[in-house]
Amino acid sequence: QVHLVESGGGSVQAGGSLRLSCEVSGYSYNTPCMGWFRQFPGKEREAVASIDSGGSTKYGEFVKGRFTISRDMTKNIGYLEMNNLLLEDTAMYYCAAGLDGCMGWLPTRSFFRYWGQGTQVTVSS
Repeated sequence: QVHLVESGGGSVQAGGSLRLSCEVSGYSYNTPCMGWFRQFPGKEREAVASIDSGGSTKYGEFVKGRFTISRDMTKNIGYLEMNNLLLEDTAMYYCAAGLDGCMGWLPTRSFFRYWGQGTQVTVSS
């Protein structure tokens, strides 16, 4: 079975930082594309960032330079560094893995085959 498990969420004051992690198991290779999404209550998941196997990244318009996506190829772990967090960043954050490349673009939800269970991020004033 292929599993993705997020961690690193929690409560933080506005302007603070968090680093989310995504541990991947069940793959015999590094996936061509990994992504991070977020979901507000009652809303659809929206794309936050993506990274391909060569390190090419793409971010949602709301990020505005505040987040950085990365991956550790030797440990099969993906990361999302979140800085200057805003109240409106409060959401459940999910990692995802796709089987096709995503260089230079930010795929939508249907592109990704595998998903983690999510980790909650709560930003307060």
